Amino acid sequence: MPWISVDAGRWVADVELSLSVNGRSHPIDAEPGETLLHVLRERLGLTGAKEGCSEGECGACTVLVGGRPMDSCLLAVHSVAGSEITTIEGVGEPGGALSPLQEAMVRAGGVQCGFCTPGFVMTLTALLADQPNPAEDDIRRALAGNICRCTGYAQIVDAVLTIAGGGR
Repeated sequence: MPWISVDAGRWVADVELSLSVNGRSHPIDAEPGETLLHVLRERLGLTGAKEGCSEGECGACTVLVGGRPMDSCLLAVHSVAGSEITTIEGVGEPGGALSPLQEAMVRAGGVQCGFCTPGFVMTLTALLADQPNPAEDDIRRALAGNICRCTGYAQIVDAVLTIAGGGR
């Protein structure tokens, strides 16, 4: 049930909406301006997407919205109602096994501290859906919005090339 509150001297109302996350519907009473990242982490308990910069620069909060990588720290939750949202928790295989991309990243050493890894996996999942056999330049271009301070990117690129059939 929506409730009304005062924000900076004006009345604002929560809005009931339904989010489809990882194939499941979730009814939400969303506050005005509430971000998708906040709803995922604080309301749905899906903590894979991380809050890094809160400015859409680091990619740690990347999720797929309608199959496209998006920075969830910048998205008002209202703007994605009715879209299919996929988080890192929804990427693996049934039964909890890692996806082929996740397995390749582990084998290649593309996951060191792990903070940025979910964002990389989400971005690369979208890339591989669009381009099953990307070239190294395509991979690096896709990763332009993701920052990692541990791996140097080479291992991440190697992981993608390995499963795409173009390994180094």
